[in-house]
Amino acid sequence: MSMSPRKIFLISSLIVTLVVGGLAYFWLAALWAFVLIGPIILLGLADLQQRSRAVIRNFPVIGHLRYWMEAIRPEIQQYFVESDTSGKPFSREYRSVAYQRSKNTTDTRPFGTIRDLYEVNTEWIAHSLQPKHPPETPPRILIGEARCEQPYFASLLNISAMSFGSLSKNAILAMNTGARIGNFAHNTGEGGLSTYHLEPGGGLIWQIGTGYFGCRTPDGNFDPELFASKASHKSVKMIEIKLSQGAKPGHGGILPGPKVTPQIAEIRGVPEGKDVISPPAHSAFSTPKGLLDFVVQLRELSGGKPVGFKLCVGQKSEFLSICKAMVAQQSVPDFITVDGAEGGTGAAPMEFSNAIGMPLTDGLLFVHNALVGCNLRQQVRIICSGKIVTGFHMVQRIAMGADLCNSARSMMFAIGCIQALKCNTNTCPVGVATQDPDLIRGLDVQTKSQRVYHFHKNTVKSALEILGAAGFEHPQELRPEHIQRRINATTVQDYRKIYDYMDPGTLLGESLPATYRDIWQHASSERF
Repeated sequence: MSMSPRKIFLISSLIVTLVVGGLAYFWLAALWAFVLIGPIILLGLADLQQRSRAVIRNFPVIGHLRYWMEAIRPEIQQYFVESDTSGKPFSREYRSVAYQRSKNTTDTRPFGTIRDLYEVNTEWIAHSLQPKHPPETPPRILIGEARCEQPYFASLLNISAMSFGSLSKNAILAMNTGARIGNFAHNTGEGGLSTYHLEPGGGLIWQIGTGYFGCRTPDGNFDPELFASKASHKSVKMIEIKLSQGAKPGHGGILPGPKVTPQIAEIRGVPEGKDVISPPAHSAFSTPKGLLDFVVQLRELSGGKPVGFKLCVGQKSEFLSICKAMVAQQSVPDFITVDGAEGGTGAAPMEFSNAIGMPLTDGLLFVHNALVGCNLRQQVRIICSGKIVTGFHMVQRIAMGADLCNSARSMMFAIGCIQALKCNTNTCPVGVATQDPDLIRGLDVQTKSQRVYHFHKNTVKSALEILGAAGFEHPQELRPEHIQRRINATTVQDYRKIYDYMDPGTLLGESLPATYRDIWQHASSERF
């Protein structure tokens, strides 16, 4: 097994100290060597003790090179902006915002915007000459009121799905502790409920994927009794059935063998050290009606907690089939999480990340319209996820049709992710996406949990300030016409004019919109 940089530094420092000390016993001039090596050793020891920077904690002395290079790079690079569907690495501007807000430091910018406001597709919100003071207490969204014995008041921003196994135990502990402090929800991802999810006491959305990790039989099928025993835990606030995710829609989850430790194998009920590949589809149901029956079953088994499902929209007729089943059975999920194809993951085939699935804007609009067209929208909350980092991102998506938002990447930034792109190698240098104990040690739970809390608090505050600037007091007042987009150099239109918004009950009538007619007729509640 290779030795960690931390151990190499400690052993090297000890050897050098002993050698120089030994030489000094015979030759006092050798003590001058400590003038050169002493400060380096002291710096390294200080690096090992500090808790705010995982890179330096894991890579004493040499880790400073990263921050020195950051300090001398052209500052203009911090402001590079990209479109949400570009597929490029996350923009420096958004990373910078996430880092600053998580550290509870100022995120204001001198000299105003450097964006070209006449660039095509630039977006903004229309402000009011009668702005409102943002509410002192952020509003919350009630989920499951009509059907659940234990409905949940959700925050406007929550932690999106990331599994233990993909993330380290310290990453999970930091996120859940931050969620407890800030009173918002933490989605477990499909890797099951671990002690690290439950120990801090933060609210959880338990995600049930196709592998049924944490509630599976030995042969990999769903185990109702095991599910019921764990879903009853007080920290579990909602249940989410994962149909697909934006980063690799239609593809089962992948956890590389080196990350499958004995502990993870026990939690998931899988062999130790072997790659864990989730099936692409569920075995507990195979039809839209079956999905809704499964929703009802999980709601009952959990003691009346809200149950919904997550998907990246693919074939439109399949989602309309679910809508037809909802109408036919008079049964609906408590929420639907719409994941955009721009969502990220630790490991996925390149083609699945880049060329499959519907982007968040299109998927969110389609799901919202389909529910409105079936007179179901008031009964189902919509959660959206996909590159949501700023307050404007939240306002933009809520105006478009969502009720609340989930974010994964920005929460990873908050606990120290530097986008080293080592998520699938078990060598994440900051201890976020690894199971290497030496690297995990660098991520200090107490420090990073505070950063998760501060990022959430400051981003929600930003969204509410934007809301107030637009003249509103509650997110539900936002409408598509409040968001503007530049179409070309001389034309600006709002979302209401750019996108088609359906009238209530349209899909249940005889006169169907042309864009929905064929796919609605093709949809069936009996099959996907």
